[in-house]
Amino acid sequence: MLTGAEVIFIGGDARQLEVIDKLIELDASVTLIGFDNLQKPFAGAAGKRLSPEALEKADALVLPVVGTDEQGRVESIFSGNELTLTADLLGSLPKHAVIYTGMAKPYLKQLCESQGLKLVELLERDDVAIYNSIPTAEGALMIAIQNTDITIHGSQSMVLGFGRTGLTMARTLQGLGAKVKVGVRKPEHFARALEMGFTPFYTRELYQEVANIDLLFNTIPTMIVTAQIITNIPHRAVLIDLASKPGGMDFRFAEKRGIKAMLAPGLPGIVAPKTAGRILANTLSQLMVEDIRNGSGPE
Repeated sequence: MLTGAEVIFIGGDARQLEVIDKLIELDASVTLIGFDNLQKPFAGAAGKRLSPEALEKADALVLPVVGTDEQGRVESIFSGNELTLTADLLGSLPKHAVIYTGMAKPYLKQLCESQGLKLVELLERDDVAIYNSIPTAEGALMIAIQNTDITIHGSQSMVLGFGRTGLTMARTLQGLGAKVKVGVRKPEHFARALEMGFTPFYTRELYQEVANIDLLFNTIPTMIVTAQIITNIPHRAVLIDLASKPGGMDFRFAEKRGIKAMLAPGLPGIVAPKTAGRILANTLSQLMVEDIRNGSGPE
């Protein structure tokens, strides 16, 4: 239980609603900032404007999955007001307060470090990333089905990267009967992909390997599907980039070549916000019980 814990939420999307529900259920004292346009207000949660005074008693500050942009702005689909985190605002937090987000850009990391505040990035955790890979793979399949005139079954599909999302994506395609090639960089990933029944190759051989594909799913967050690679991809192919922005594909050149290429980050929050929210809620509540109730502060 989180009885007596003061938790403040700033901004977010539909996923955040599940997290709020969970913490209210655990008896936390919840304050919402940037939720003024909610159609159905939460019973047991107070609404406030963003100010130093609103943060003075917080034990935990919960930010959206992408905490802030590089100017400190916090996105909220439930408010028309601009929300910006500054050093003055974070400086008003108690020193034991913990800041939780999905992923933090350099601005937020530097801000927390300068104020001596503990920052927890949930998407850096293996368990959260693995759970999130499930709605990511389902969303990628939805996009592929909507943008092709063939079945996934029997398709020549390629997955670049064999990490937490790449592995789930490859297994999902395989389960639907696709012929799956997996691009890897490490020998151990090559061995595991082979053992699981995929056709592995090293990404240095990508130019040759793309020559006959129908679908390509990229999970590598660096430029890998370059203009040169795209020159050898069939025009019928559909490219779906699941890596975080700006992705790993040359979208401009793909468009010039008449190849359909889409950047699709944040799919869990788009295709399954309730499930994605529950994943975050379960992990966050467990961490808060440990961090807040056990008195854990910054290291």
